[in-house]
Amino acid sequence: MNDAKKVLFVCSQNRLRSPTAEQIYGASVGVETRSAGLDRNAVVPLTLELLDWADIIFVMERSHKNKLRKKFGKTVAAKLIVSLDIPDEFDFMAPDLVQLLKMKLCRYLGESGKRA
Repeated sequence: MNDAKKVLFVCSQNRLRSPTAEQIYGASVGVETRSAGLDRNAVVPLTLELLDWADIIFVMERSHKNKLRKKFGKTVAAKLIVSLDIPDEFDFMAPDLVQLLKMKLCRYLGESGKRA
């Protein structure tokens, strides 16, 4: 039985912020991570399957939360969706982005990178 918390990170393009979060927390004990983008041309577009899979959804901006609810209303109605309020001004794995993600996510996911 897998008791890992299934965490989905969502941004617009799935190029910078959400893949960074997925990579940071992907090695954490008790956490399974995936990432996706809300835009049609995202690297990994958000799907109903990903939303069904997730226990908790972290979006990078409040506008993502609104778009998510508008586009996938019934599917996400009972899901915990947390806006991290991280603007689209960072490169993939940028040290400032990594630090900001860790600071904002530690209360939900603990310290990143903890292995069994």
